[in-house]
Amino acid sequence: MKVILQQDVKGQGKKGQLVEVSEGYARNFLLPRKLAIAATTDAINTLNLKEKARKAEEARMKAEAEATAEKLKEIQVKLTAKAGNGGKLFGAVTSKEISEGLKKQFNIDIPKQKLVLDEPIKAYGTYQVKAKLGFEVSGTVHVAVFEEK
Repeated sequence: MKVILQQDVKGQGKKGQLVEVSEGYARNFLLPRKLAIAATTDAINTLNLKEKARKAEEARMKAEAEATAEKLKEIQVKLTAKAGNGGKLFGAVTSKEISEGLKKQFNIDIPKQKLVLDEPIKAYGTYQVKAKLGFEVSGTVHVAVFEEK
């Protein structure tokens, strides 16, 4: 019997897959627990439409990530921080501050978890911070840290 899995089923397949299982297994286990539905023509067409919509959404999000990466090339986030003698900052500039600066200055929303700081920013100057935008797309955020007056 052919069924379409509604959830991942160990030993059978992943959600959305069309699999062949024994009739008893489908009727007594998969169908009553709503882990699968019978593979009728309508169900298969619905599955194909959902897959097509998912791929279109994924393509749109990838294009959006690439557009954000292009925007990041042209801008520089300016942040201010307090420092003691010798230009060493009190604390460090965090990915949260960079994310908030991007949102405030350029209206670009990148969550702090997607910003990768190789080492903490603890001095004035300009830095490059990698941003993982998803779908194997990454960009570089240019950050300038100035003295707070």
